[in-house]
Amino acid sequence: MLYALKGTLVLAGDGQIAVECGGVAYLCRTTLSTLSAVGRLGDTVQVYTLMQVRNEAVELFGFADKGELDCFKMLVGVSGVGARIGLGILSSMTPERFALCVAAGDHKPLVAAPGVGKKLAERIILELRDKVGGGSFATTEAVSAGQAARSAGNIHEAVSALVVLGYSQTDAALAVSGIPEETPVEEMIKQGLRKLAKKR
Repeated sequence: MLYALKGTLVLAGDGQIAVECGGVAYLCRTTLSTLSAVGRLGDTVQVYTLMQVRNEAVELFGFADKGELDCFKMLVGVSGVGARIGLGILSSMTPERFALCVAAGDHKPLVAAPGVGKKLAERIILELRDKVGGGSFATTEAVSAGQAARSAGNIHEAVSALVVLGYSQTDAALAVSGIPEETPVEEMIKQGLRKLAKKR
């Protein structure tokens, strides 16, 4: 099993990279974010890899970041999510943003990825909601946003109100995370709006 490749970047583009190590160039399928982060042709690079063997075909996937690799492994473990969809999701958002969406139960950003419909997005969230917090790519923000989105009472009402105002479930949950549960709903909404205004 290959853990990582370190060598010269000899090809980059069209969703793939090739890294030459000891006279052998390894072709890896990858994401747009790795393509932009990996460097220029001729540079010495290191990519974290995953090898899949299916139907007599061997495919190698390479990622510039270990967190992106871990997120990809988690994604392709969901039934109905193949490598193409996993790469598409991670090309449309960072692993950290993915963790936030899953933790907050927000399927809309996932549907924006190619090949992902509403049902598949909801299945991804359902299967990964309890796992994503343990991923190396999950930030404390993702964990707290997930807790906020699943909370009952004032936090839930404040998140719902922010969603009605046009914010995504992810951003709304993130905005009220960390606010004490006993805070009145109106105050939570005000604090959440202040946080959201700073991000713009």
